Amino acid sequence: MIKLSVAIITYNEEKNIRDCIESINDLADEIIVLDSFSTDATEQIAKSFPKVKFFTHPFHGHVEQKNKAIELCNFDWILSLDADERADEILQDGILKWKEMEPNLQGYKIARLTWHMGRFIRHTGWYPKRRYRLFRKDSATWVGENPHDVISIKGEGAIFAGNIIHFSFRDFSDQIDTVNKFSSIVAFTRYKKGRKFSTLACIYKPISKFCEFYFFRRGFLDGFPGFAIAAASSFSTFLKFAKIYELDRQFIQRPSNLRESYGENEKQKEN
Repeated sequence: MIKLSVAIITYNEEKNIRDCIESINDLADEIIVLDSFSTDATEQIAKSFPKVKFFTHPFHGHVEQKNKAIELCNFDWILSLDADERADEILQDGILKWKEMEPNLQGYKIARLTWHMGRFIRHTGWYPKRRYRLFRKDSATWVGENPHDVISIKGEGAIFAGNIIHFSFRDFSDQIDTVNKFSSIVAFTRYKKGRKFSTLACIYKPISKFCEFYFFRRGFLDGFPGFAIAAASSFSTFLKFAKIYELDRQFIQRPSNLRESYGENEKQKEN
């Protein structure tokens, strides 16, 4: 049978990590949990599972941390999950059957279904949104603009049945907190790459983002949650420009809600 590593990165995920591990415990041959020095019970909960190998590493970015987790995996095939994600029963059964095969592909895309505001979101650009999550270690690399990481594979891939169930936010307030945090990461990253503030873009891009999510990606079919998601996405776009404005005018050196370790890898490369 194929040996499978499951890679999970964590930081203060005591509310999520148990359910995440339980959803893949039967199909994993090892579970790599790479933590960035949690201050809650994440470590104790993770270590209560015999298959877990627990590591710590400073957090320099989502892409960097997930690539580090790949390095720590011992088997050729890896399933990558976030701590707030679960494998549904169809995905679990499919992977158990797949482990008895001899796949000639380099990776598999899996749909992600998010629960938010009392319902599963099946439109608004959130579903199926298939991404590579099951892949050969030597053929895959995490890339993208932090915090929006994606796997890039070398070779052919396919679609895997089932869903990764995503419990991204506790409520709408939690979504807004995440929007605030992630917009800081994006603004800081883009500014470091030379992005300048644009008044025109700051006005029209939030509007176009709302229209994209609510109308073109059919957010209206998700009821009021679809409207709220579109509005939050529009607000997130505005925040990115507003924070670039602060950085561009040198009112701040970095957003105040950005972890101090973020971007340290870039500083080391420059030196």
